[in-house]
Amino acid sequence: MDRILSADGTPIAYRRQGEGPPLVLVGGALSVAATDAALAALLAPRFTVITYDRRGRGASGDTGRCTVAREIEDLAAVVGAAGSGTSVFGMSSGGALALEAAAAGLPVELLAVYEPPYTPGASGLRFKARCTDRLQRRLAAGDRGGAVELFLSMTGVAEETAARMRRTPVWAELEARAHTLAYDDALLGDGEIPAGRFAAVTARTLVICGGFSSAPARAATRTLAEALPRGRHRTLTGQLREVAPQVLAPVLTEFFARDVYAYGRAS
Repeated sequence: MDRILSADGTPIAYRRQGEGPPLVLVGGALSVAATDAALAALLAPRFTVITYDRRGRGASGDTGRCTVAREIEDLAAVVGAAGSGTSVFGMSSGGALALEAAAAGLPVELLAVYEPPYTPGASGLRFKARCTDRLQRRLAAGDRGGAVELFLSMTGVAEETAARMRRTPVWAELEARAHTLAYDDALLGDGEIPAGRFAAVTARTLVICGGFSSAPARAATRTLAEALPRGRHRTLTGQLREVAPQVLAPVLTEFFARDVYAYGRAS
């Protein structure tokens, strides 16, 4: 993997593959560049795809004092390395990061996100507050495994499935990244969609959800699309939070094409 220094000197590791207009993929909670390997391979015939290890994960560095601003600087550094005309796709909380970066002035013309996990509404905000409190307590106690289990339960993973995961080699990798769950939690704020801040997003933005995702998740993506000045919404029939790369890739390929006709069909 190549490396570039973020604004605070933290090394950020990234991988580049394919040929064509540059497209940066921003992973969600606990993911690394390799997590997006299947999607990147499907996009590579049409784009130069850049995947990266977010701060504190994989081969990237970490100061231990991460803020949303630092993660925005990391993404800006990767976009700068990708070159002019770069588009961005963000998965889950990586979508929230991409939106925050765009609102802060990241120079992108096309942006797509898949189910940023905002939880608007009174019950959603209470749920987010409880999750934040539990996560902070577990991390403060050094309970990395408990933090990972909390995240898995929040994303719908059954308790018995999590127990099986604990007995696999991947569990140690997840625990090593557990502290970064606080970074993703910070990206989501109190769970409300920051419509005022996102009014500054000038990029054409495609907000995508799965047709089999929960009703609150689908509703949140529609609210998000409406809050963006140039937002459009699309539902992928039969898909869940864990979207199939072979279903998502053609949608992204169509959307990130540079001509207006392609954009109109995708949105």
